[in-house]
Amino acid sequence: GRSDYSVFLLFCPLSRPVVPPLIPPKIPEGERVDFDDIHRKRMEKDLLELQTLIDVHFEQRKKEEEELVALKERIERRRSERAEQQRFRTEKERERQAKLVEEKMRKEEEEAKKRAEDDAKKKKVLSNIGAHFGGYLVKAEQKRGKRQTGRETKVRVLSERKKPLNIDHMGEEQLR
Repeated sequence: GRSDYSVFLLFCPLSRPVVPPLIPPKIPEGERVDFDDIHRKRMEKDLLELQTLIDVHFEQRKKEEEELVALKERIERRRSERAEQQRFRTEKERERQAKLVEEKMRKEEEEAKKRAEDDAKKKKVLSNIGAHFGGYLVKAEQKRGKRQTGRETKVRVLSERKKPLNIDHMGEEQLR
C-alpha cells in the first residue's frame, strides 16, 4: 500500500491539489537499477504536480476575475442608484423651496391687504371722531356766553387735559 501521507493528500482537497497516485518505479531484484526509469518517473510526477498546480491557479484566477466583474457591476449599479436618489432629493428640495416662496408671497399679500383695511378703518374712525369732536367744540363755544355751571366747568377742564388717543401703531386686535 499507500502511506498515510498520500492517503491524506487524496482526501484533503482543500489543503493541496489532488495528485493522482503514480506507480512507484519497480526495482529489479538484480544488482542492476534503472536510474533512467526512476528519473523519468520522477519527472512525470513533477510534471503532473505542476500541471495540477497550474490548473488550480487558473481556476482560482477565473473565479477572482468573475468576482471582480461582479463587484464592478455592483459598484456601478449602486452609483447609478445614488445618482437617481440625489436627483430625486434635489427635485423635492426645489419643490419645497418653491412652496415656501409661494407661501411667503401669499402671506405678505394677505398682510398688505389687512394693513390697508386697518388703515381704512382707522381713517373712518378718526374722521367720525373728528366730526363729533368738532360739533362738541361748537356747542362749548356757544355756551361760553352764558355763565358755566360747575359740571360744565369740570367737563371742559377734563377735556382740555385729555390727550387725543394715538391709534396709528395699534393692530386690529388692540383696537377692539
